[in-house]
Formats: sequence, structure tokens, C-alpha cells
Amino acid sequence: MFEPIFKNTITLITGASRGIGLACAQRIAQRGGYVIGLARRPFDGEFPGDFYTADLADEASTAEALALITQKFAIDHLVNNAGKSTTSLLEETNSTEFNEIIQINMRAPMQCLQACLPSMTKKGFGRVVNISSRASLGMLRRTAYAGAKSGVIGMTKTWALELGSRGITVNAVAPGPIETEMYRKNNPLSPQQMTDFLARIPVRRLGTPEDVANTVTFLLSPETGFMTGQVLYTCGGLTVGAAAG
Repeated sequence: MFEPIFKNTITLITGASRGIGLACAQRIAQRGGYVIGLARRPFDGEFPGDFYTADLADEASTAEALALITQKFAIDHLVNNAGKSTTSLLEETNSTEFNEIIQINMRAPMQCLQACLPSMTKKGFGRVVNISSRASLGMLRRTAYAGAKSGVIGMTKTWALELGSRGITVNAVAPGPIETEMYRKNNPLSPQQMTDFLARIPVRRLGTPEDVANTVTFLLSPETGFMTGQVLYTCGGLTVGAAAG
């Protein structure tokens, strides 16, 4: 039985229809919080809260959905989870791809926080968690994505400096290899390649969306008010180095 540490709070989660976003929504709801999901596709099933659709790559679509949400709800927590990656080499990366990645991974989080700031400022309280990536440290075939996720970390630290006096903390979670639909699509490994890869991870397994949700809920908790501007790598130790043989 989970302790209801998020009772009487409202959390907005982007990219909440699957993977990490859905795991965060379920965990927060289990702990007594009210959840609002926002994603491009309608949710197929029973979502643990309210659900809205918007194309986060489109600023106008995002603004319309955020206006509806913030007119009805006073947001306490924001989890900027929605993201998109590519597998293009530098020579293959074009401006269309680059701009879409920046819109989804950087502009949308900024726009979402701007929409939620009035209610957080009025309450003198807010928790923001931005989902970055291990790719922010550099990764093959990720020019646009690695750049955008590095930018998320830079914005996280800047927002932490600007908003701390309002009682709002801003932190980032940078997942490593997590078993999600996007990970499988962008990392098509043979069984032997997967076996070899897992042997490099210190904990010897891929992460799960629930692993990331645990880190996110830690940063959202009332007890983390003195922690802001930080990046937590949920990566099984892979950002420290490859496992010993």
C-alpha cells in the first residue's frame, strides 16, 4: 500500500499515453495525486485521471490544450516527459528533423511550464521534473536528440535559479536504456547484441518505465524542497562506466 504523499495535488504529465509517462501517472495516482495526461494520441484504455490531446510539436495545438487545462486545474506538479528521438548520422540530419526534435523536446517543456507558472506562483509551491536522457552526454546517431536533451538540462538549471524564491523546484531525470516502445524502435538489436549490451550495464538489465517513475516521484515529493537544479541519471550505472567483466 503506497503512502498518499500526493494527496490534494494535481500533476500534469506530457507524453502520458505510454511508457515512462504512463508509469509516472499510475504511480502518482497510487499515491493519492490527481493526474492530468497530455499526449498526441488519445489514450487507449482507462487513464488514472483526466486526459487531453495535443500535438506538442505544434505550438498552437499545445497552447490550446494548455489553456483548457489551466482554466480548469491549478497545477502543482509538472512532468515534462514527451519526447522524440531520431537515429540519423550527422550528415543525414536535416533542418526539418532538427526543428521537430527541438519543438517537442525543448519548446514544449518551456511552454508547459509557462502555462503552469501562475498557479504555482500563487500557491508558493511547485515541483517540475524534466525528462532528459543519457544521450545528453553524447550518443551515436543522435545529433538533434542529444542536443535537445542537453538543452533540457540547461533549461532545468536556469529555471531552478529563477524560480527557487517562489517555492518552485526544477530538476531533471536522465534515463539510460529503458524498455519502451521508443527504445526498441531506435535500438534494433539482435539477441546476441542485446546480450552483449546487457553485460555492459552494471546492474545487468534494461530499466523499466517504473524505475524512472520512482525517480520522478521522489523529486515530486514534499520532502525534496531543498533539491533543485539537479540531474538524476536513472541508467543502471551505465553513465559511470561499463560493468567489470
